[in-house]
Amino acid sequence: MGKILWVDLTNGLIEEETVPDETYERFLAGYGLGAKILFERMEPGVDPLGPDNILGFLSGLLSGTGALFAGRWQVVAKSPLTGGWGDSNCGGDLAPAIKRTGYDGIFFTGKSPRPVYLLIEGEEKKLVDAADLWGVDAIETEERLQEKHGKAFRVATIGRGGERQSLISGIVNAKGRLAARSGLGAVMGSKNLKALCLKGATRVQMHDQKRVLALSKEFRARLKRDEKVDRFFSGGVVGVMGRLLKYFKTQPAMAGDLFKLTLRIWGTSGIAAMSAENGDSPVKNWKGAGYKDFPLTTRSKKIGDDAVTAYETKKYACHSCPLSCGGKCSVKDGPHPLPETHKPEYETLCALGTLLLVDDLERIYQANELLNRAGVDTISAGSTIAWAFECFERGILTEEDTEGLQLRWGDGQAMLACVEKLISGEGFGELLKDGVKAASEKLGKGSKQWAMHAGGQELPMHDGRYDAGYGLAYEVEPTPGRHTIASYTYSDLMNLGAKTKQMRKAKLLHSFKDRFGVHGKGQEMSVISAFMDVVNGCGMCIFGVSVGGDPPVVEWINAATGWHRTFDEYLDVGRRIKAVRQAFNVRESISPADTKMTGRARGVPPLDTGPNKDVTPPFDDLARDFYLAMGWDPVSGAPMDHTLDRLGLPEVKEAISKLHG
Repeated sequence: MGKILWVDLTNGLIEEETVPDETYERFLAGYGLGAKILFERMEPGVDPLGPDNILGFLSGLLSGTGALFAGRWQVVAKSPLTGGWGDSNCGGDLAPAIKRTGYDGIFFTGKSPRPVYLLIEGEEKKLVDAADLWGVDAIETEERLQEKHGKAFRVATIGRGGERQSLISGIVNAKGRLAARSGLGAVMGSKNLKALCLKGATRVQMHDQKRVLALSKEFRARLKRDEKVDRFFSGGVVGVMGRLLKYFKTQPAMAGDLFKLTLRIWGTSGIAAMSAENGDSPVKNWKGAGYKDFPLTTRSKKIGDDAVTAYETKKYACHSCPLSCGGKCSVKDGPHPLPETHKPEYETLCALGTLLLVDDLERIYQANELLNRAGVDTISAGSTIAWAFECFERGILTEEDTEGLQLRWGDGQAMLACVEKLISGEGFGELLKDGVKAASEKLGKGSKQWAMHAGGQELPMHDGRYDAGYGLAYEVEPTPGRHTIASYTYSDLMNLGAKTKQMRKAKLLHSFKDRFGVHGKGQEMSVISAFMDVVNGCGMCIFGVSVGGDPPVVEWINAATGWHRTFDEYLDVGRRIKAVRQAFNVRESISPADTKMTGRARGVPPLDTGPNKDVTPPFDDLARDFYLAMGWDPVSGAPMDHTLDRLGLPEVKEAISKLHG
């Protein structure tokens, strides 16, 4: 769109800024543009919850162009959860709405003296008093704003979590979809910014719209292949596969077509049973094994695939998505009826289920609804509650501490009660509300060793002892504890080896040596990591580049912009974006030693049972290889001078050199 909008909340000034074409060529849009803006405009050391933090909402380069899967919007700021670079992204319908206001991003500075929301309607832009919305949950806030201004308005808002500046709060769109990670809801709350309410009419201009649409039509046709076999995989077959594979020292390469079918039928809930059984899911606060503690036939099947979709009333898709992996559901009976709610994602089912040994699906539905309305990250909430369960088991927390709750593994009512207390932030909830790192530091008594996080961010629900690529990404990415960037699983799903000689081609099976060897893995993960910065710069969904069919990402970008770049040239754009995000952390004095996972997640000590028995992946060696492949110093994490020279980042080079005197 060529412009961004600046909103100074302190004095109410709203101004637009023209962005040079060169900036897009070097950083795309999305969090690439956000990284450049924040690195240049923010001084190091600012308080993440203070007025000097900059909060940016961004659409992607391909948002609104007709390219498939380009419906993700992103939010960036300094993270109050990790103290470094913070970003989060979300589907729904906000990404094209940002574009139609005429801007690629909306950036907020300062702090409003009272609660407000930003209203953009056509050319009109103003801050509106939000006193009557403060204290209202996120879904009701969206409904009220649409009742007031019209159903065509698109809303991003915080709930009680963000208002109370919970460090694990996110930002809500589409009545329950969250940009959940990095604690950026707390940043929004700290600025007294309740919501964005947007309705624009600016047309998205492209170099060759016919080519973009033709590429989308062709790719959509490829995605429709083999739909007749969809139901062959229903009835828990995926879970049975996971049950069988736990007996072998191999890991199957996930085929993109199978992943596509799984998403079409169940959404991400389709992998919950399989992942609990085969070692992908962490179990019992990362100390258990699914087949023993949460077996498929009696437990995990109750919170996965068909059990979840039994409540589904209709499927839905994010903007420009042909898969419709989302679902609206209804829980009609039981103690917690829900007329309409979102189908819980895999991460939620695992965090509130497998991680706690809870197979009470209706209570998981209720907990998911409460957290969505409060705008709180379900991954972080589940991880924090699992820590509390273990502390109770070990006698570190007592019923006096928990206000009478008995935190027993598998107790769905206790899980739900903890969710309610965490959201309230009062009593026992005051200990839980800011996530597991803060909770363990407050409690002490040796409880830090059971707090599962990397750099302050709770670990996602994919076990690095099963797929070491996930664990590596949790430790080395500029936003630690992030599961949507790099892994061996994504390596196979994306098959980037067919596009570049910088990594191998996908395999059908990974041997034990493949899974936990070091040679070449740093380079492989660096390619996927750089590619995902391109994907995020375009506002695309990771699922869209993981469902087979060879998605024409490069062709879409070139058609939309008129550029003529190759895949490897775009990888360098991704490396440039990542170097700036990483330099942001270095400038905040965050080093690789600060973002290592808790020992248990690193396989120290190793598990004594299950698919991941005796596994201690060589994360230090993998990290060193990754940093060197990226051209970063393995000790400090800083991009090295020759890397910054090659990527054309003299301003970053100068900033880092100042740190060294």
